[in-house]
Amino acid sequence: MSKKATQDASPVAQFEQSLDELEQLVEKMEHGEMSLEDSLAAYERGVGLYRRCQAALEQAELRVRLLTDPEQPDSAQPFAGPDGD
Repeated sequence: MSKKATQDASPVAQFEQSLDELEQLVEKMEHGEMSLEDSLAAYERGVGLYRRCQAALEQAELRVRLLTDPEQPDSAQPFAGPDGD
């Protein structure tokens, strides 16, 4: 997917595409058949993808907080799962 197409996609689509690319990159690196230069370039790309995913997750959390309580988004509490964590 081109940079332009990625920028035009929805935040969810961008997150999913970045996560998919990151997973593929990690799998490729785990095989250990890349040169040092290729490994460094892949690592740099991976860091960028990780940061993009993290930013998307932070934006999603903010949206949920705003939907939970638009007047006081900081008052939203983390969801407790079925086992209490």
